Amino acid sequence: MDSAEIVAHIPRLRRYARALAGDSHRADDLVQDTLERALAKFHLWRRGSDMRAWMFAIMHNVFINQLKARRELALDEAAEAELEGAPRSDPLELRDLEAALQRLPAEQREVLLLVGLEQLSYAEASQALAVPIGTVMSRLSRGRGRLQALMSGAAATTNLKVVK
Repeated sequence: MDSAEIVAHIPRLRRYARALAGDSHRADDLVQDTLERALAKFHLWRRGSDMRAWMFAIMHNVFINQLKARRELALDEAAEAELEGAPRSDPLELRDLEAALQRLPAEQREVLLLVGLEQLSYAEASQALAVPIGTVMSRLSRGRGRLQALMSGAAATTNLKVVK
């Protein structure tokens, strides 16, 4: 095992963890737990497969397990998320984006972050989240729409119809 392969992914894992957890201390714990599990389970990684997607899948599973353990169904909306690489020209807009991301359902936020921020392909995001590609695409579409509505100040409405 080449530990440099794992170390090279730490900045991306940290960025994703901060966006998921919404708190830098929880994010640090999540990255540490992810790295511990990745090292302990490294023998399960298939050579030639995408290590980045594998590590994001581990982080996703650790995050879900932590939520279940704490019995939290929603993230603290007041927590500040730090998104590296985001435009810094308008701090108020960045703050609004962070708040809007935290208001999205976890499933939509995860897909938006993996595809939009981490630039994973749909297939890689599908693998990391253990869901079909079609699910990734629909969550991404709904998440983008809801995020756009939240950022524009429009009421987040759904177009669901009652089916009998």
